[in-house]
Amino acid sequence: MKRIGVLTSGGDAPGMNAAVRAVVRAAIHYGCEVFGIERGYQGMIDGAIRPMDARSVSGIINRGGTILHTARCMEFMQPEGRMKAAAQLKRFGIEGIVVVGGDGSYHGAAKLHEEHGIRCIGLPGTIDNDIGGTEYTIGFDTAINIAMEAIDRVRDTAASHDRIFFVEVMGRHSGYIAMICGIASGAEEILTPEDPTDIDSLIDSLRQGHQRGKTSSIVVVAEGDDAGDALQIAKQVAEKSEFKDARVTVIGHLQRGGSPTAFDRVLASRMGVRAVEALLEGETGKMVGIQDLQLTLRPLSDAWECRSQFDPSLLRVARILAV
Repeated sequence: MKRIGVLTSGGDAPGMNAAVRAVVRAAIHYGCEVFGIERGYQGMIDGAIRPMDARSVSGIINRGGTILHTARCMEFMQPEGRMKAAAQLKRFGIEGIVVVGGDGSYHGAAKLHEEHGIRCIGLPGTIDNDIGGTEYTIGFDTAINIAMEAIDRVRDTAASHDRIFFVEVMGRHSGYIAMICGIASGAEEILTPEDPTDIDSLIDSLRQGHQRGKTSSIVVVAEGDDAGDALQIAKQVAEKSEFKDARVTVIGHLQRGGSPTAFDRVLASRMGVRAVEALLEGETGKMVGIQDLQLTLRPLSDAWECRSQFDPSLLRVARILAV
């Protein structure tokens, strides 16, 4: 293998740049040419592909987002779109690709390999930490630390005004971010898609806290909670209880941006090097994961067939500590 392509796809995550840097420099180290594919699969179809060298990734390990940009591509979901993408890769002589993204990006890579024989290795890049086959995804550590800091700041205001704050964090299908940053920030309640929310039980819990002397409370809500988003849940609580003066804070895309933590930089760097080595070893249709701090190679299908779920015992810990 002489030419490798790298792209970032789906939602951006802190540490993606560190992963791109690692792929580029590892490929050069092993004597390969490397090409950056811009705007994910859309750029692959459009031929937005450019050569990269060691200097083209200088000074990016500390930057959030992705210098290759990212986009969602409906055209790539169709066989005709994948045919165009494969033709562009062949035009540039690219023999294998490294895809940094979530399970949707992996589905695309798997199809490209199955239909056109393009060798591919996936790197798990998503703040939700909900990909199977790995204990940690690139960007998760940064996201939970950003959310935790935001909740800490909200708590200062909640305590000053004796109020309940509902703080919404990302997680349409996974409560991983809500659970971890909720425990880390001492939230009174944590609402996630994995655990059905009962508004009456939530109100009872808040009342019990006030009876024990609490004058303020923080409720962390994953955006995909079954009872609704933070605004909807706060409205239901206000309609059914005496807690009329609650406030809502949506952290939103702040969790995706900013400089990645040391953990995410190192994780992305290790995974990027391993991805290049895997391609050179003849591997394909695999993802790089981490288990017990050791890198692993697992089938791409593990990403969606073995979806990562947080340990249910974390809910028990959160409730014990919320007294």
